Amino acid sequence: MINEILRADGDGTVRLRALYSAVSRGTERLVLEGRVPPSEWERMRCPHQAGSFAFPVKYGYALVGRVEAGPAAWIGRNAFVLHPHQDRAVVDAAMVTLVPDTVPARRATLAANTETALNIVWDSGAAPGDRILVVGAGLVGLLVARLLARIPGTEVTVADTNPAREGVVGRMGALFAHPDAAPGEVDIAINTSGNDAGLRLALSAAGLEARVVEASWHGANEARLPLGADFHVKRLRIVSSQVGRIPPERAPRWTHARRMERVMRLLEDDALDHLITHEIELGEAPERLPPLIKTDPGAIAVLIHYES
Repeated sequence: MINEILRADGDGTVRLRALYSAVSRGTERLVLEGRVPPSEWERMRCPHQAGSFAFPVKYGYALVGRVEAGPAAWIGRNAFVLHPHQDRAVVDAAMVTLVPDTVPARRATLAANTETALNIVWDSGAAPGDRILVVGAGLVGLLVARLLARIPGTEVTVADTNPAREGVVGRMGALFAHPDAAPGEVDIAINTSGNDAGLRLALSAAGLEARVVEASWHGANEARLPLGADFHVKRLRIVSSQVGRIPPERAPRWTHARRMERVMRLLEDDALDHLITHEIELGEAPERLPPLIKTDPGAIAVLIHYES
């Protein structure tokens, strides 16, 4: 851990005392393992990042804290900000989203991943009655499944190689399947697994003229895809989904701020608490985080908490 001198409070700034921050297991694993390609170093910078991906680097983007200084009406409120793991932070007020009193601070740490999930659902074009396959029961895949399952009449299946995920998938309102038993001829297939095997499964499960959404970021890894066989006959469409931009059909009306405000309303959902599997203290992070990020099959949402 590193001591850092904060910028001074001033007009238009907010000082936060951190309560929790969430670890983005997929992205932060790529950062930890040095698998962010140099071509993406600038595009992958997160707000308030310090250092570079060549290391040392201060990374992370899901911090919830209590407002200690800032606009008078905000003092004592909980707030979310895209910020690395840190026990105190001073940020521009425009970067802060107040957390509704109806959303616990722990759950509010899921805001960044829920924002990603919302963008994925938008990019999928999902509509009532659709049969949908989500590949990967990680945090983002489960959040996507939850949002899709709340659309009337949808039939959502989550495919994952870990059978222990069946229970949490059910709590999200979706069906669980091993990849070998995943449904076929689906209207939409979404890959959140982080590997090309998941994308191949999504392609094989997609029905005629279906949409396949690639929501994973593979870092420096390359994907091998079966673009022969029936890929052209079925006229499949592969769509990339990335949270940095609002989908073009919504961009004239939606801003990032409006999207985050809507995310806060989506977090008024007690079922999402089942996604938080681990909490560790900041002082434990150097020892405990690497195995939780890399190898623990039971980890979904991992939080760092800053108050004993």
